[in-house]
Amino acid sequence: MLSERLLTTVVRSMTDKTLALHPVPTGTLPDPVPGRAYTLYVHVPFCERLCPYCSFNRFPYREERARTHFAALREEMRLLKEKGYDFESAYIGGGTPTVDIDELCETIDYARDLFSIKEINSETNPNHLIPSYLEKLKGRIQRLSVGVQSFDNELLRQMDRYEKYGSAEEIFERIGEAAPYFESLNVDMIFNFPSQTEDILINDCEKIATCGCHQTTFSPLYQSHATTRKMESVLGRMDYDKERRFYHILDEILNEGDRPLFERRTLWTFNRLDENLRRRQNLEVDEYAVAYEECVGVGSGSITHLGDNLFVNTFNLEEYAQIVGEGRLPLMGCTDLPRRDLMRYKFLLQLYSLRFDKREFMRDFGVSVERGLPVEMAFMRANGAFATDNDEELTLTRAGRYLVVVLYRQYLAGLNNLREQARSELTGLEHDLLFGDGTER
Repeated sequence: MLSERLLTTVVRSMTDKTLALHPVPTGTLPDPVPGRAYTLYVHVPFCERLCPYCSFNRFPYREERARTHFAALREEMRLLKEKGYDFESAYIGGGTPTVDIDELCETIDYARDLFSIKEINSETNPNHLIPSYLEKLKGRIQRLSVGVQSFDNELLRQMDRYEKYGSAEEIFERIGEAAPYFESLNVDMIFNFPSQTEDILINDCEKIATCGCHQTTFSPLYQSHATTRKMESVLGRMDYDKERRFYHILDEILNEGDRPLFERRTLWTFNRLDENLRRRQNLEVDEYAVAYEECVGVGSGSITHLGDNLFVNTFNLEEYAQIVGEGRLPLMGCTDLPRRDLMRYKFLLQLYSLRFDKREFMRDFGVSVERGLPVEMAFMRANGAFATDNDEELTLTRAGRYLVVVLYRQYLAGLNNLREQARSELTGLEHDLLFGDGTER
């Protein structure tokens, strides 16, 4: 559709212009605002396999390298504590946070001792859904997100995940066994792989419905400048024309009909509906940006969002450990978000969460959303995006949800390009994005 292609082009151009790194003027983060809620993002940049679609900072796992990084992570947390920061939740991503389970557990315990953390969400991969790991994570982590991506064995082979993380059948069984260990077990899936057919997507939805997970996140495949060539050589060329059709298939299977199996919580997150009403009412979305607009990141390659700025930690592992060891925060650069782009971010994030609060926008920016974002509002209204459009709120139609999927997909791709700018500062082996078995050449 023309409107979707136009959105893709406009958002790509906007993020290329505004998400540009420059040196951090003061060399450190702003002081925390008293009474403001922050979440802590912890980045663990190591994987046993490096997936061709991923632009996050990550390197092949080596035990000594990882232990050095975990020790520096804990020291960076202490520096934030000294600066006055406190956190009520933490999200641990990567990479693969569980790649060194003992170091991860020590880091979680340390974070709970330092801060007022009530809940922790962590990512993992299917091969770590084993009793010895699950027992250590039980009680430490409330919400676990496992990256499955697809239950199709051929797709898993294309992504170089089959041999290391297990077959679709093995993963299916592990999810059911792991679910009782956590308040929420989320399964991360991806749709719109170039070789993915409607039948494969339908089968993925059926497996999600029966695997025992409490929640699932179906995000569209997106690429950045850094991953395009490798993705196309491994997975094939992207086809955005089928993305809309696939997105509506997800709706039809998971969220529609007389007796839906899931309820939609965000544009691409679904919570299971079952007899356990307590779980249904309390189950949170596993994406930290939805609950907290301001987030402080620790770890090599992490991104912090505070006020008008995005701050990026150095992607160089040795430099990261050295700077933290000297008692300094390892910032390599930041980007200033213009006021209009902050408005757009607020607009996008709330619509991603399915409800936009017009009164809150007025409080934050001193103007109505119609005056602050006249072109965006006119475009969305002209394309029938809003189911509710009154003085208090906006909600989305089915067509509107997909338009926001396009917006959010391209915003995330823009963040990947920001990571690419940070990676360009690296030299030698660390400069290259590595894939497959992570062989260092």
